Amino acid sequence: MELLKQKILKEGTTVGPEILKVDSFLNHQIDIRLMQEIGKEFHRRFKDHKITKILTIEASGISIASIAAIYFDVPVVFAKKVQSKNLDAETYKSSVYSFTKEAYYDVKVSKRYLSSDDHILILDDFLANGRAALGLIEILDQAGATLEGVGAVIEKGFQEGGQILRDMNIHLESLAIVNRFEDGKITFIEQNQTR
Repeated sequence: MELLKQKILKEGTTVGPEILKVDSFLNHQIDIRLMQEIGKEFHRRFKDHKITKILTIEASGISIASIAAIYFDVPVVFAKKVQSKNLDAETYKSSVYSFTKEAYYDVKVSKRYLSSDDHILILDDFLANGRAALGLIEILDQAGATLEGVGAVIEKGFQEGGQILRDMNIHLESLAIVNRFEDGKITFIEQNQTR
């Protein structure tokens, strides 16, 4: 997605060899016009799938999933990281390792919001080591729901997450795949090189 790549090049910053900061438009301050185009693009790429709900993890994935859900006309369900008094006692649960936080945390989804009748599209801001997506897939397995695909706004092509999902024959769509960060410069992998 060329618009996204140009935004990354213009506003993204790198921290060391593995961290890309896009908090000025994606996961702290949100560029709603760009998010609208991201939602349209995910819909274009997954429109031939039967999708009944979009699943993500709080917090960064919520805005992405919500805008995309407008185009799919389906609800968004997000896995909660923090135990709260208003979370149902009956939940599906998975343990997920956060690359940026360097810690494991449990993610939970109420059993009321996922069932074996659901066809799910997983969306998130980043795909790095794949642990978030794998944790959500585990939750779908517990619910007996069908995974229709995984979408990432930005994939770190130099980490193993994308390859893990592709090796599982999961329909994966990454809108921008970062090849590497070198001397603060960001380069991309062209999409046709990943299929």
